[in-house]
Amino acid sequence: MAFAGFDLLRAEMRGIGSVHAVGRVAEVRRGMIEVTGLARRATLGDRAVIRCKGGHEIGAEVLSLTRGAVTVLPDGAADGVAIGDEVELLGQGGIAPHDSWIGRIVDPFGQPLDGRPLIHGGIERELRASPPPAAQRKRLGDRLETGLAIFNTMLPLVRGQRIGLFAGSGVGKSSLLASFARGVAADVVVIALIGERGRELREFVEKTLGPEGMARAVIVAATSDQSPLVRRRCAWTAMAVAEYFRDQGQHVLFLADSVTRFAEAHREVALAGGEPASLRGYPPSTSYQIMALGERAGPGAEGSGDITAVFSVLVAGSDMDEPVADILRGVLDGHVVMEREIAERGRFPAINLLRSVSRSLPDAASPDENRLIAKARALLGAYDRAEMMIQAGLYASGSDRMVDAALKVWPELDAFIADTAPDGTAGSFARLSAILSQVEI
Repeated sequence: MAFAGFDLLRAEMRGIGSVHAVGRVAEVRRGMIEVTGLARRATLGDRAVIRCKGGHEIGAEVLSLTRGAVTVLPDGAADGVAIGDEVELLGQGGIAPHDSWIGRIVDPFGQPLDGRPLIHGGIERELRASPPPAAQRKRLGDRLETGLAIFNTMLPLVRGQRIGLFAGSGVGKSSLLASFARGVAADVVVIALIGERGRELREFVEKTLGPEGMARAVIVAATSDQSPLVRRRCAWTAMAVAEYFRDQGQHVLFLADSVTRFAEAHREVALAGGEPASLRGYPPSTSYQIMALGERAGPGAEGSGDITAVFSVLVAGSDMDEPVADILRGVLDGHVVMEREIAERGRFPAINLLRSVSRSLPDAASPDENRLIAKARALLGAYDRAEMMIQAGLYASGSDRMVDAALKVWPELDAFIADTAPDGTAGSFARLSAILSQVEI
């Protein structure tokens, strides 16, 4: 216990230094600030603080370097900044998670947002750490209990898997993420709320997530009114927290809401730094940033834990080919598509099973279970192809044996997708088998 106390004291003293690199504001233009006196000490990505003559401070990040000056992007509006203001260089600025963070809400700088003191760990972690060596990573693990029938059966989630949750706004994405936080079998849940509306944070914690989910969760939040630097950092901080628990041998469930806002924040920063825009305004580095974040999740190296990840993506108009969705879908182990039309008829979660895939199949299920999954998909596909005719009253019974079978079980199959799974995976498959046994195809 005494050694632990010294570690905590060391953590609190880590930011106290005897030497400080200080420069001066030389120019302010288009939201960027040029600083002299730091060119030989600064590195790209360093944090800095601008001390204005009015007495307030503004955080900033180094975006570019020249021989005589550095250019920094402030965290917020540059109001009050004047020529000659003092600028102190703070360094890269990592994060030092601690076991006591479970059940807490923190900002991207590791400061508490729930009004209570927060203990920092003894070791500072890099925000943009490398993933485990590819050749040393474990394979995907066992199927996880999720508390939801559809994910226990036709869209299985296994330990170390990374899936994308693709949805428009207002179709139940946050509620589904909260269901994962409460129901998926994991030791710790780390939730990144990137660019969320400020009024929704408390509602998400107290109502959507609830005490049951919060009891094992760490929430890292950056609201929509904060600068792109802070919103982008939110994803990196949350992943660093997840890696901290993973390296202790624990199984971590990582939930990010949303990668789209992370990409938008990076776009703002990159364009301010002079990077050219390309596809739909996103700079070329967006692809790397998204893939680098995704690769940090997944199975750990031998002897460590795993990070099972769910990355949500906001897709306007169900456009699965927009840049962020297209990039992320290519590096994940499955994707779940939620559609507004399904939500509008009152079925939640509003998952379109036919457009959703879990790449853990067929390995995650037994041969008998795979046959049930294939049969259910075939029946849902047959109904989908004939739905327009059915709704218009143009389909005549007996015209197609597969469609006839689909019509018989479709209401129960559709309801099954919305079911919870109080009886676990075995019970979910038993209910699915009972529904499908009513027809032969």
